[in-house]
Amino acid sequence: MNTASIWKRGLLAFLLIFMITVPFIAQNQAPSVNASNETTEETSLADKLNQILSNNVLDGTTTGVSIRNADSGELLFSYYGDHRLHPASNMKIITSVAALEKLGADYRFSTEVLTDGLMGGEVLQGNLYLKGKGDPTLLKEDLDQFAADLKAKGITNIHGNLIGDDTWYDDVRLSQDLNWSDEPFYTGAQVSALTLSPNKDYDAGTVIVEVFPAEEVGGSPIVKLTPHTDYVNIINKAKTVSSDHSRAISIEREHGSNNIVIEGVIPAEGSNARSWVSIWEPTGYAVDVFKKSLEEQGIKFVGNAKTKVGVTPVDATVLTAKESMPLEDLLIPFMKLSNNGHGETLTKEMGKVVHDEGSWDKGLDVMEDVVTEFGMNGDTILLRDGSGMSHKNMIPANELSQLLFEVQDEEWYPAFERSLPVAGHSERLIGGTLRYRMADGPAAHNVKAKTGSLTGVSSLSGYVTSKDGQKIVFSIVINNALGSSSKLRAIEDAIATELANYEF
Repeated sequence: MNTASIWKRGLLAFLLIFMITVPFIAQNQAPSVNASNETTEETSLADKLNQILSNNVLDGTTTGVSIRNADSGELLFSYYGDHRLHPASNMKIITSVAALEKLGADYRFSTEVLTDGLMGGEVLQGNLYLKGKGDPTLLKEDLDQFAADLKAKGITNIHGNLIGDDTWYDDVRLSQDLNWSDEPFYTGAQVSALTLSPNKDYDAGTVIVEVFPAEEVGGSPIVKLTPHTDYVNIINKAKTVSSDHSRAISIEREHGSNNIVIEGVIPAEGSNARSWVSIWEPTGYAVDVFKKSLEEQGIKFVGNAKTKVGVTPVDATVLTAKESMPLEDLLIPFMKLSNNGHGETLTKEMGKVVHDEGSWDKGLDVMEDVVTEFGMNGDTILLRDGSGMSHKNMIPANELSQLLFEVQDEEWYPAFERSLPVAGHSERLIGGTLRYRMADGPAAHNVKAKTGSLTGVSSLSGYVTSKDGQKIVFSIVINNALGSSSKLRAIEDAIATELANYEF
């Protein structure tokens, strides 16, 4: 064989290897643009996004970004979009979608007051039951109304026990991966089918603790509870100090009890300190506050009456009841304010409604079934709770963007989109967790997206309309970060703003 033949065969082999290898490399680069419709403009978008993602704040992180055309679902840009990442509160997107699909936008929780006894004059001869069916929006004013309803029936004395019934759900109070250090705070409140919220933020299973300075320096600060309850024990170790001091007050419940310890100092002329504190076993909390509502209406328990937790007999008579707001309205505080308790309650409620078992396991099964029906790959996700507090949830950005694309045709979609925080909107229950972000420029009042934040995790997923009117789906999930979370949010905002300012 001559030299020319050898050279030709070598060249052919090189070209063959090149033709096989180059497409494989191109398909496996981290940042990518949809190759089926690649244009100069799309490449320019990729360049702009890659420049944002080259920020050294992301050094050492694992970051996934997924951008889709909202009309076609076409993947326009993916940066490690198939890597499984912890979504933080972007998990609430899945919970909301599943709840709307399985429960319906008009779904309501209920609470009932029942008895196994009979009326004899002004005396109710029998037990009084407060039966919860998961309502996370039950307030003191609702318990007051129950008491007023009983008084209107002529009841002034009850010869029996006051019993709280929380058996609509199981008795597991905390999701499986919640850190023990989170559970004293409202973000890690316990879940019970019978619970109470202190105000219209609806942080169920919590009490608001406010600390005010005493009238004199050196005195113990004044403590106020909303709603007032004897179910917790205040241990006040704080002191009132002169006005030239700074306020330094700690309010924290001891693990495993309802001892709320208040420590530190508060200036005599200073402002009050306030904290939402979670309750250990919130069923008893709701019953205690209900008993106070009855007493305020002049209804008394006679004999050797007890207040306890139990099960309502199946043949008990309903004396009065209340339904919650519909789910589409509940989604507003849930998603706008990122209410963790609502996420876990909805998870258990889906388990109860679909499988007749109000547990995390059954609820998560429902959620996984729903999202796989909407095109998410069940083999690459791991769902561990409904709020996103777990560091074991795993979802790729491409799967989140796929879900956000698919749900747009559903009848309940307007309720879902309305629940998303709106960038730069100052109204708390519209802007939500985005009300102070992207307040100026093309993203303001344009980006509608769910935020997420855990230690080392930040996320933002939702919708934005481009400069030329193209609706875009995006998902940004950052993991393993150290340092300032505000710098991570700035990168998310820069990506969303770039999409809002882009012309396709």
